Amino acid sequence: MRDPRRYNVAVPVVLGIAGTTAGGALAAAWLPAGISYPITAAAIAAAALVAFVVVGGQQHPHPRFGPANAVTTARVGFVALVAATARIEAGARGLWLAVVLSSAAAILDGLDGWLARRTGLSSDFGARFDMETDALLILALSVLVWQNDKAGAWVLGSGLMRYAFVAAGWVLPWMAHPLRSTLRGKTVAVVQIAGLIVALAPIIPLPYSALVAAVTLGALIWSFSVDIIWLARQES
Repeated sequence: MRDPRRYNVAVPVVLGIAGTTAGGALAAAWLPAGISYPITAAAIAAAALVAFVVVGGQQHPHPRFGPANAVTTARVGFVALVAATARIEAGARGLWLAVVLSSAAAILDGLDGWLARRTGLSSDFGARFDMETDALLILALSVLVWQNDKAGAWVLGSGLMRYAFVAAGWVLPWMAHPLRSTLRGKTVAVVQIAGLIVALAPIIPLPYSALVAAVTLGALIWSFSVDIIWLARQES
């Protein structure tokens, strides 16, 4: 018998990719940019949603996808549009587009959790979906900050640290254990995204953009260090 949750997961994935493509086409006309922009954005959204939702959807516990996960799907579309700006030469307009879309994704980050609690559809799947979307946004922003000479290549550490942490868990099993949810971790994630958005803004020149990026990277290193120490103590 077909699991209805499969269908409920597939529909928002398709709609998310379609919405990203349409948004990319509108943005391409305003920038202006070629057809490669919406195509690239749609490809990124498709890859991310398949990884986050279809693969992870096996652990989706509810018969409905839910409004919270729908909001996170929209956030993935915004993040894909941000990431796709790395492939175009749009000058200040491209940077402002990335700033606006990143800000929208960050603002919606506060809505999905509230909706999940409000509708009684909270789940580990939704929390993981939200976290991976944040990680992808940080990676996209760090690449853009570096690419646009707002900071040195070291800023890529902000975007790669989460994935390095996951890779370390493949080698050291104790690092793959679930982390506790803390106000510190949530605050640093918000600061990281906000700091990279500020650094990317065209009105923030060097060396101030690099300084902001460095402060946020330092906060992220500290937060990951606290988590690693906590995991190590749990193992001992």
